[in-house]
Amino acid sequence: MAVHNDLGHKGEDMAAEYLQQEGYCILSRNWTNKGRKEIDIIATKDDIVVFVEVKTRRQGSVTSPVSAVDGRKQHRICLAADSYLKSYHIDSPYRFDIICIVYNDKASRVDHIIDAFRPRPKYY
Repeated sequence: MAVHNDLGHKGEDMAAEYLQQEGYCILSRNWTNKGRKEIDIIATKDDIVVFVEVKTRRQGSVTSPVSAVDGRKQHRICLAADSYLKSYHIDSPYRFDIICIVYNDKASRVDHIIDAFRPRPKYY
């Protein structure tokens, strides 16, 4: 497995642990809709379904983790979330969060951006 994949898995583990410590219930990790669309973590807290995108970078990286969640990525996450909600017949409030992790072997930083983005309206 590639080194960046190992880092990504470590980041997702850290994010899941962080969410549980904050009182979230993890419903699923790395959920896919039989396609290329994936959601890193799906959790609930206070009757809200939370779709979490996790981005991990090493300390000193040139790019910030949050910059990797551009409009195209947000759109794909929204499509996957819609598929998840329909698949499980969920009619609850939901939101999209981003967890940014700056990884260091000694101490890592976890930043949780709540309600980081919203689905864009469809224009036809």
